Amino acid sequence: MKPLKKKSSVILYACSGLGVNMLNVIVGSYLCSALLVGGFEKHVENWTYLNKDLVVAGLWAVLIVVAKIMDGLIDLPLSHFVDNLQSKWGKRKTAIVMGFFPMITAYCLFLIPINTTATYLNTIWFGFLLLVYYTSYTLTMITYYATFAEVSKGPEDIVLLSNTKSICDVVYFSLGFALVPAFVSMGLNIRIVALMFLPLALTMMIPIFLLKENSENADKKAKADRTKFKDSLMFTLKDKPYILWLCTLFVMNIGLQLFLSGINEYFSTSGLNMTFVMASCFVPVPATIILYNKILKKHGLGFAFRYILIVFSVGMALMGLIEFIPENLMYPYAIGCSIIVSFSIGAFFSITYTVPSARAATRKELNSDTASSMYYAIQGLFEGTSAGIASGVILVTFKQNGLVPIMTVCVAAVCMAAFCMSFMLPNAISKIGKADEL
Repeated sequence: MKPLKKKSSVILYACSGLGVNMLNVIVGSYLCSALLVGGFEKHVENWTYLNKDLVVAGLWAVLIVVAKIMDGLIDLPLSHFVDNLQSKWGKRKTAIVMGFFPMITAYCLFLIPINTTATYLNTIWFGFLLLVYYTSYTLTMITYYATFAEVSKGPEDIVLLSNTKSICDVVYFSLGFALVPAFVSMGLNIRIVALMFLPLALTMMIPIFLLKENSENADKKAKADRTKFKDSLMFTLKDKPYILWLCTLFVMNIGLQLFLSGINEYFSTSGLNMTFVMASCFVPVPATIILYNKILKKHGLGFAFRYILIVFSVGMALMGLIEFIPENLMYPYAIGCSIIVSFSIGAFFSITYTVPSARAATRKELNSDTASSMYYAIQGLFEGTSAGIASGVILVTFKQNGLVPIMTVCVAAVCMAAFCMSFMLPNAISKIGKADEL
């Protein structure tokens, strides 16, 4: 693989995943919820496909969990597949194309129910499409992330690539949680809105034009030195500090994903315009990350992690009191809560890269012959499973039983449970990032 020569090319390359990430937000936070009416009170005809249930709630909850778990499990074999793929067009380009087109197809078909009522056929149909979508999405993005080190000439390019990608993350979350609700409130059905953002997925074609691969993949030494899948998996699972981190992350991610996947229902029941409130969550993120980084360098990841959990929990708990606030003060109050949340939301994005990267570096220092990329795959499994529990089991239960108004309080409670668990993290994790430890 030839590295990118121009800084402008590095910046452009970092923007490649923006559109696909945006589609993933729409699927996970809007389209899955749009199949059930429960939980919506305003603009129900636009937040849902046909203003009525289209899936059987119990089975749909199970299928979402299965799809999310598969999304995590599939990281393991797909990462191995991508590294071993051989193609005359280049293995990275080929893998991206192999994932991209099935992903787009599944995304479009997800907008079309087979029946116009809640049937088992509809439910199985959407469950199948969800599996296809997450599998192809994972193949596309895991290949893209695998090229970061390959397209960089050195540490400076890696930093530039990572910083630009973080900005893109803020952009697509802002679009997803601010602009989408704005379109829905204007009278556009969520299916129309989903199609409006579909062209953004073409940003994933940027690597096809920028990647300069050895088309014959003739590096025999690299192939001979490649780690066996089983060896890499077992090495990672025996890393006790990392497993403790993953258990804490698992609980934290349930709260975060419940917030991200159910926030549109929450604002529907509260009567607030989601656009302005969610913009307050994401617009300040670049500035709030600066504070997080200072805390990280001074106290280490354990303290910084507890800081963002406390801040997020306080913001969520205060937002749960919105119904007790006078109507004329509801918007300023909600925006204030969102600004509090912004001091943690950006750090949540970055911390999931920090820990596996640090453990991978430790593995390299030990001169291990196992592949460090398995850290990211294992973490993906934990995140996928916890996301399935949040958006499949908990959110569907809340929607069907009228519990959406207490959602943010539950998010706060779950994150406080993760806060308590974080005190069990060993120094190998809690001291990551501390200046005097570097």
